[in-house]
This record gives sequence, C-alpha cells and structure tokens, in this order.
Amino acid sequence: MHKKQPKTARFTAAEILCQLYKNRTPLKPLFDKEVHKYQLATNERNLTMQLVYGVLRKRQCLDRILAILSKTPLKKLDSFIHQALACGLYQIFFLERIPDSAAVNEAVNSCKTKKIHKRLHGFVNGILRQAIREKDQLLIQAARDKSGEKILNHPDWLLERWLANFGPMKTEEFCNANNLEPTLIIRVNTASIDKESFCKTLTASDISHKPGRYSTDALVLPNYTGSITDIPGFHEGYFQVQDEAAQLATSLFEPVRENGFYLDGCAGLGGKTSHLLQFAHNSSLTVHAVEPETFRLKKLTENIARLFPALPDDQLITHQGSLLDISPANQVPLFDGILIDAPCSGTGVTGRHPDIRWNREHKDILNHQKQQLALLTHGATLLASGGILVYATCSIEPEENREVINMFLESHGDFKITDCGINLPQPAKIFVRDNFFCPLPSKDIDGFFAARLVKS
Repeated sequence: MHKKQPKTARFTAAEILCQLYKNRTPLKPLFDKEVHKYQLATNERNLTMQLVYGVLRKRQCLDRILAILSKTPLKKLDSFIHQALACGLYQIFFLERIPDSAAVNEAVNSCKTKKIHKRLHGFVNGILRQAIREKDQLLIQAARDKSGEKILNHPDWLLERWLANFGPMKTEEFCNANNLEPTLIIRVNTASIDKESFCKTLTASDISHKPGRYSTDALVLPNYTGSITDIPGFHEGYFQVQDEAAQLATSLFEPVRENGFYLDGCAGLGGKTSHLLQFAHNSSLTVHAVEPETFRLKKLTENIARLFPALPDDQLITHQGSLLDISPANQVPLFDGILIDAPCSGTGVTGRHPDIRWNREHKDILNHQKQQLALLTHGATLLASGGILVYATCSIEPEENREVINMFLESHGDFKITDCGINLPQPAKIFVRDNFFCPLPSKDIDGFFAARLVKS
C-alpha cells in the first residue's frame, strides 16, 4: 500500500497559484479556503503565504529563469509542475533561510503528492539543481527579458498605462516598491488605549515598533512576521491593521459633528467603519455601514465587536446590500458625512495584494468608473446640506479618480471640492495635489486617492 503524502506548504502554494492563474480568483478567500482544507499548522500556513505572495511579486523573473533552464516551452508545461518549480526557484533565489536541498526535495515531493507521472520527477529535480549550480549567472539574466528590457514583474498593459501617466522613472519606482514585502502597519484604537500605553505593551513583548510617518495613530512594526492575532492587545481590541493612506482618508471628516449621522457606503471588512467609530468615542456619532457580501459583513461585525465590545446597539447600524438600495425612504436619515470607498482596480495596492496585477485587465478600469460614478451620484442624494462626502479608491488610475469627480461635479453644482490638506497632519500634506489626497505607491505608503466634497 502506498503511503499517503501529507499536504505541505509547498504543495498548497502550488495548488493556490494554479487556481489563481486559471480562474482569476481573488487571492485572500482562495488562500483561506485551501489552508483550511489541508488543515495546515501555523508555521506551514505562514510559509505557504510567503511562497504564494513571493511568487506573485517575482512572477516574470521566475518565469524568465525557468524559460532559460527548460527545453520545454512554459506554455506546454503542466500547470502544477510550472508552479511547483516557481515555488522552488523562489526559495532558491530569494529565501535565504531555506536550504537549497530542501527546496528541491519538497518540490519533487509536491509532484508526488499531486500524482504527477514519475518520469517528470526527474525533470523537476534537474531544473532546480541546475538553477542552484548557475545561480549567480541566472540572477543576472533574469533582470532582463529576451529583448533586453528590464523585468519589472508587472503586466505589459499596466506598465504602458503608468509610463504614459507617470513616466519611466516613477513607473520603475512603483514596481520596485510593489515587489518588496510590505511592512506591517497598524492603527491604534485610541477609544480603548492611548498610543503610549500600547507602545509599552509592544515593548514588553519585544516587538519592535516606531511611529507612522504620516498618520497620528499609526504604528509601524518593521520586523514582525508572526500572526496578527499573536500581537498583544489584538483580542482586547487595541489595534486594527490598516495602511496609513486608509487611516488618513477617514480623517478627512474631522472635525466630526457632535451627535452626527455618518455612512460608510462600501464598508468591506470595516477598517474605515471602525475608524469612524473611534471618532464616535468622543462625539456620540451614529454610524451606518453598508456591505453587500455576507462573508464581509460577518467579518465587519466580528471586527467591530473585537474593537468596541461595549458599543451601544444603536451606535452602529449595518445594512446588507448595495449603497444604491439605501434611501431616506428606507428610514435612514440624511447624513452629515458619507464615505464612498468605491470598488476599483486596486492598482495602488498591488504591493500588499500582488494577485491584483495579474487578475486585472485594461477593460476593468472603465467598468469600475461607471459603478463609481453611480455610487457617488446616489450618495449625494443621502447627504444633508453642509455635509461632507469623501470619495476614495485604492487606485492610481485617473479614470477612477479625477475623471469620476469631474463628471460628478458637471451635474452637481451644489457640491464643491475642498482642500484635503486642511484636514491632514503636516507630514501628509505632501500627498495633496489639486486639493486631492493622492499618494503614489512607495515602500512607506499605499497608492490612494481621496476627494473631499461639501454640499452647499
């Protein structure tokens, strides 16, 4: 009887990558499903994540190495063998702590687990061992494609857009930043603990940290690689994982109106909803959160319960559905502030979510634009006079940002743009252009866009 091969991190990573490329599936739910299915231990889960995200960030570089080594064209390779080799090459070239021999052996074992034909085990073994022997030379070759152009590990259609919109120097800067493993950034929940006390908690657990560069409540954990739930204070609701750009977007509502009504129209997992509730701690706000997906709404509810365990029932009101379904006839008030963090291409966050660059297509951008304008137009009907409407995306594409605002203002003379810089901490004012808050992707902050509109 053949011994059943266990499902390892390397096997799971190759499986996830195969499904991702085949179906253009969003990575996070796919990753969670596969890890749960194979019941991976925490260390195996962490390695799976490191491999999947690493291969996605170095995809073209790894394929270039493989194309040099393999006599079989990549298009003719079995998809699982292709991704098992990509995971093996990523370990050999980019992970110093894993012995090369382990990378080779585990790639072969993954093929055995997948029941790949035995004759191909030698092919996988040979490719990876040759890569080890020729490592230095291959690294030089992998920096450029066959035509001599730099490999930036982003799809051609996206590079062409960025070159046209930002020029070659900025485009290369974006790509280089996106190809780095991002630093963990959290927002201290000052409704539960002050920042200084939370820093002492981190210090007591030997977790290095430093203040964020731009947002007042941000902390950067530069060396932390463990589970988020293992950070002290997680279960007590002392912090929320959130990039500084997203933190600053919510601050555009300040000063919030005492006893005001606020709406997060595209709430997702509740990062910005929880930030609004953080303001509510001192201002008695009522916050409405709208989210169509059952899974996301469940996670939002769980996040809010962790961060605000004593929150009165009437301070957060959730609506399952689209913002377009919400109207004063649904017994909601006119709001003092509305946040529309609109669905978008996500090109500003391809560093944190590297699957985005391979899952998107050029046509997606204009498709998003139609949806974004519809959400913004409907949101305007729910805003009280003198209210603030914040439109935000994690895209750096003009069609999803400035063009949406310009089209909206053409038909809404009762709205005007205000200067985002007035609401931002001094260090963040460098990201304000033409009154918009629009940082570009870097190692310190995600690419983002926000406009602050006031209804006269």
